[in-house]
Amino acid sequence: MRFPGILCILSVLTGTALLPAATALADAIDGDWCFGARHLVIDGPEIMTPGGKRMKGDYDRHGFRYVTPAGDQSAGQPVNIQLQDDDHMILQQGKAKPQLWKRCRAPTS
Repeated sequence: MRFPGILCILSVLTGTALLPAATALADAIDGDWCFGARHLVIDGPEIMTPGGKRMKGDYDRHGFRYVTPAGDQSAGQPVNIQLQDDDHMILQQGKAKPQLWKRCRAPTS
């Protein structure tokens, strides 16, 4: 005896259960980011740091890494940025406490 409906449901349930959990479901880390009065911009492998320096870093769609350049606060410290969702990312500089950054939004009228 065949139960095509049950087999179809089981295959769907099994398939979704085996999908890996994603760290970031957002499209990409590129864009303008804010943390209080601090601001940075990621555009592919290029970044404008919170100190205003333009440089290249280690980019992937959901993460960015660089070493804080001379002249910026905490120069020489590694920075690791990880996208959390469309509007949030975690930035950790050296061993400092991780910071939750948000996408900058233009004021609406």
